[in-house]
Amino acid sequence: MFDLSTGILILLCVCLFFACAFEFVNGFHDTANAVATVIYTNTLRPTVAVVWSGLCNFAGVIAGGIGVAMGIVNLLPVDALVDNSIAHGTAMILALLVTAIIWNLATWWMGLPASSSHTLIGSILGIGLSFYFIKGNDAVNWGKAEEIGLSLLFSPLFGFAMAIFIMYLFKRLIKNDLIYKEPTPGTPPPFWIRAILATTCTLVSFFHGSNDGQKGIGLIMLILIVFIPHDFVLNKDQDIKATYAELYLTKNYFKKVDEKRLSKADLELFTKTNQSLDAVLELTKDRALVSEIPAKKRTDVRKDIIIISKNFEKLKAGKNLTLSENEIKKVDRYLVLSKSATDYAPNWVPVLISISLGFGTMVGWKRIVKTVGEKIGKQHMSYAQGASAEIVAASTIGLSTGLGLPVSTTHVLSSGIAGTMVAKKGLKNLQKKTVRNILLAWVFTLPVTMLLSGSLFLLMRWLF
Repeated sequence: MFDLSTGILILLCVCLFFACAFEFVNGFHDTANAVATVIYTNTLRPTVAVVWSGLCNFAGVIAGGIGVAMGIVNLLPVDALVDNSIAHGTAMILALLVTAIIWNLATWWMGLPASSSHTLIGSILGIGLSFYFIKGNDAVNWGKAEEIGLSLLFSPLFGFAMAIFIMYLFKRLIKNDLIYKEPTPGTPPPFWIRAILATTCTLVSFFHGSNDGQKGIGLIMLILIVFIPHDFVLNKDQDIKATYAELYLTKNYFKKVDEKRLSKADLELFTKTNQSLDAVLELTKDRALVSEIPAKKRTDVRKDIIIISKNFEKLKAGKNLTLSENEIKKVDRYLVLSKSATDYAPNWVPVLISISLGFGTMVGWKRIVKTVGEKIGKQHMSYAQGASAEIVAASTIGLSTGLGLPVSTTHVLSSGIAGTMVAKKGLKNLQKKTVRNILLAWVFTLPVTMLLSGSLFLLMRWLF
């Protein structure tokens, strides 16, 4: 058991509750992305569609891995997470979660399909910038932030363009006029169309769980690292002998680097990376279990492993390393393996998040379903449009999850539906007011959540 005072335990439980609440709200906020098309094409009854989507979201979280979750955790450096004061850590977590929940509920109430991903990322960046304001340290992993930002920026544009392309393919390959017409109210589509739409709904729900669910996992890990760092900064199930071996082999390859060939900046980076390597090797040498590493040094081990991996990426980009392509690939593989000690989540965390997301998916979905299904285009959604939008959403979200990048399910699906409307009758087929409101929500989500979370963090830190 963890050695926590009653007060700290209560704060921990409050933060865990808010993390589950965020994922619950995320569930019913984003349900429309999967079920709007099957409901408005009469493929599935609303109740069946929502329950089925909830179950698929549950399964997606369990099967999705932790790549996206670690992207969320690594947005803030470890030293920003593990403050000497639990009160300050609590302020950070509560400011982040309260901001995300408030914005999600506000946009849901207005029926706007805004992005939970943008909301969460904006909240984290706001915390990081406030931390910089207080301590003067670079408290945001800007490299990771840029990577995530580009993913969130281009995914809806990609969804819009791909939906138009798929509609074009449909028209070229499928000559059955039925799939391009408005569905008859209350009448299910032909079996083959129904099967396609039900399958795409299933895939979007599953991949939504695997991507958005991981954001909840990342939040839980942030909380655990803040409150119980000694027990959660490193994976207790990891074979530390294997980690030592992987980093030892990395060190041997580093010895082959001709430091005279490095630029001044790369040499400084290479020296710091070597120092981190030496520190980790010293702390993990002749140890088999994480528990054998001194508790107060485990945070240092985590920080150094992350620094080594991040710095090696920068050194590779400099292209001055005197290592062969094969040797660089081997070092990459060793560093990926070594991060098994830092990039993990206990089994109970995905289960907790999957339950929260699954149940959230089953309630509160009507507001945004109506916007997605009725207010983006001027015409009722056809079978082909529904299938095109869902195919784009499922493939984009699945690919992003595989790459370990968070993506906005909401924006991909909404932009996909807009693309299908444009493919049918051009830009005049869009409802300008709805599209404008969605774009405004897209533009303002990041600055609003950054300002709100940063302000709440400063206020709570002062109060605590």
